[in-house]
Amino acid sequence: MHALIVLAHPAPHSLTHAMAAEVANGIAACGASHSSEIADLAAEGFDPRFTRADLAVHLHQAGPPADVAAEHARLERADALVLVYPIYWWSLPALLKGWIDRVFTQGWAYEDDAGGKLVKKLQRLQVHLIASGGADQRTMARHGYFGAMKTQIDHGIFGYCGARVATSELLLASDAGFPGAHLDAARAIGRRIFAPQS
Repeated sequence: MHALIVLAHPAPHSLTHAMAAEVANGIAACGASHSSEIADLAAEGFDPRFTRADLAVHLHQAGPPADVAAEHARLERADALVLVYPIYWWSLPALLKGWIDRVFTQGWAYEDDAGGKLVKKLQRLQVHLIASGGADQRTMARHGYFGAMKTQIDHGIFGYCGARVATSELLLASDAGFPGAHLDAARAIGRRIFAPQS
C-alpha cells in the first residue's frame, strides 16, 4: 500500500515538515509492503493559480495541463492521501487549497453526468488530515472553528469527491507536550494508515 503525503509550507525546517516526515516514518514502521512519497508543494514550485487552462478542463474543453496530469498520476498510485498543514485563517494554506482546486478536477475527482447527477470518483481513496494551529482548544470550541473546517474540508472537498476521511486531527500549540507530542501523534497516525481494520 502506498501513501501520498502532501504539505505546503515554505520553510523546510518547519514543524509541518517534521510532522510529514514522522507520518512517513510511521508508515515505514509497518513493514516493507507499505511505502510513502512526500509531495512538498513549495519546494516543487507547484503553481496554485486556477487559470483559463484549468477552467477549460472543468468545462470539458481540454485535458489537464501537464502539472495537473502529473499530480493525478501521483494520486492514482496512492491508496491513501495525507495532508499535513498549518492552519492559515481557519483553513488550508493557499498553496494547498490551490493544489486541490487544480488537481481535484471535474472528470477525474467527480463528474456531473448527463442527467445532472454527481458521480463521486475518489471512493477508493482514504484521506488523513493533520492540521496544526496556534489557538487553544477553548478558542477553537468557542468559535466553532474546528467544526467549520471539518464542514469545509472533510465534507465540502473530500466528501464531495467520495473520498473517505479516516483521520481529521487538529494539533494545537497549547497541547500538552508541544511540539514533541505533535511528532508522536503524526508517527502514530502513520502507523494506523494501513493497519488492518477491525
